[in-house]
Amino acid sequence: MLSAYSIFLFLHSITRWLVVIAGILAAGKALWGWQGKKEWTKMDDRLGLIFIIGMDVQVAVGILLYLFLSPLTFATFQNFGAALRNTELRFWGIEHILMMIVALVLAHTGRALSKKVNDSTLKHKRTAIFFMTAMLLVFIYTPWLRPLLRLP
Repeated sequence: MLSAYSIFLFLHSITRWLVVIAGILAAGKALWGWQGKKEWTKMDDRLGLIFIIGMDVQVAVGILLYLFLSPLTFATFQNFGAALRNTELRFWGIEHILMMIVALVLAHTGRALSKKVNDSTLKHKRTAIFFMTAMLLVFIYTPWLRPLLRLP
């Protein structure tokens, strides 16, 4: 029988790829639009929206794992002082969740700031800077050495 932990870990694992692909596409298109002084299009808006939705789902599933299901965070909270001295527990208990929330906030901020201006180049610039920074955090704080797809 599948546990809730394995099901949500699988969802978190597979949603990561939506975030990575959508983030690369949205940030890349924004950078291309900014550097090429392109018009802001419906496609630019949709790519950003898909990226944001993916990030929202990913972080929500991650928080569910973090607060209720993960044995790593349970171990972290049992002795927080010792967990801070343990690289793996510190990563899962503090660094990963904190930096992914920061990435989510950056992605939302970039989208919100781009909506406040009418100039296409400035829309692309704001989106590119915030989305690329969010994606940098995602790439740095994703545990790439673990299985790339967790099957339940």
